[in-house]
Amino acid sequence: MLKDLKLSHLVSGAVAVLVGYTGSVAIIFQAIEAVGATPSQAGSWMLVLGLGMGITCLILSLIYRMPILTAWSTPGAALLAVSLNGVPLAEAVGAFLLCAVLLTLTGVTGWFAALSRLIPDSLASAMLAGILFQFGLSAFTSLQSDTALVTVMGLTFLAGRKLFPRYTIPAVLAAGVAWCSGTGAFGSLEALDFTLARPEFIMPAFSLPVLIGIGLPLYIVTMSSQNMPGVVALKACGYAPPVSASLTVTGLASLILAPFGGFAFNLAAITAAICAGPEADENPDTRYLAGVMTGLVYILVGLGGATVISLFLIAPKALVATVAGLALLSTIGNSLSAALLDAKGREAALITFMTTVSGVSFFGIGAPFWALVLGLAVNHWLKSPEPAPARARESTRETFHR
Repeated sequence: MLKDLKLSHLVSGAVAVLVGYTGSVAIIFQAIEAVGATPSQAGSWMLVLGLGMGITCLILSLIYRMPILTAWSTPGAALLAVSLNGVPLAEAVGAFLLCAVLLTLTGVTGWFAALSRLIPDSLASAMLAGILFQFGLSAFTSLQSDTALVTVMGLTFLAGRKLFPRYTIPAVLAAGVAWCSGTGAFGSLEALDFTLARPEFIMPAFSLPVLIGIGLPLYIVTMSSQNMPGVVALKACGYAPPVSASLTVTGLASLILAPFGGFAFNLAAITAAICAGPEADENPDTRYLAGVMTGLVYILVGLGGATVISLFLIAPKALVATVAGLALLSTIGNSLSAALLDAKGREAALITFMTTVSGVSFFGIGAPFWALVLGLAVNHWLKSPEPAPARARESTRETFHR
């Protein structure tokens, strides 16, 4: 293995981790804030998320000799950020465990194909777009509070999308950090915590409304918007990924690490494309080493989870909100496009999207669940065969009697 190791493997792995963290760590931080976790608990979240991604990347890449990358569930984190306000941390962990059990069972039993057929892609995309909508909007509402910073980051985003699309989000973050450093917008550097993060166990508690309103939607968005694109990304690069085995490994990792903050792990798509393409290695048979390097870098970054959290604590809120919003713009756009593609299912998709955005809650169960219920009902109603007109039925009977 070592004789095949190249610098491009390490570079691709480091870039994948950078894109993975800068693209969504802000959302993780907002989810941590929403549930009211202590600084030590927040550090535990970042530790186990890094370790979970790193270990699963190593296991899958080494066993199957493919660049199989995993990630935390970014849309799942977005769901948590908007759904966990007022939810006790112990009950949130209970929801994480339900999601983990469902993910593991999906991998062990091979339910993936059957489940994906039950929920139309358009509705899953509409729900995802609705969940992420507020985060995309935050990049623009932040213009009111910090116009100069957001303008600099926005211009960097536009330049990056045209000139260096793969590194756009890291460039946006770098531009924002440089601006904040130059203007003194960062808080005191004394607040930085350079200690190694430690896992902190949270005893789970189980509440039916939280299980249904958070655990089940967390599973659905992870399956529909993370695992499926991850499979497609690897297939597009010429690989035949072991889908059931991959889901089993990520599900078990979620199950083991959920009490410490590892809310959900899944197959990666964007970062996987970085390590599965020719930039990582011209030889597709040895590109799995890029996945191995990614896993090792994830583990190292995870051990510094407390430092990652403290960096975001001293950063202006507009910086975090703008990075998160701009990072999710393409996902929101792609989700809306997929949701509205089929004209016959457009009304159901729009109802799903708008119900999710509305934030309505009944019986303590959040909007994403009700959005899916309404969307499925409307989709079934509008797409079910219409009854034959009365005159047509009479004509049929007359013909039969003749």
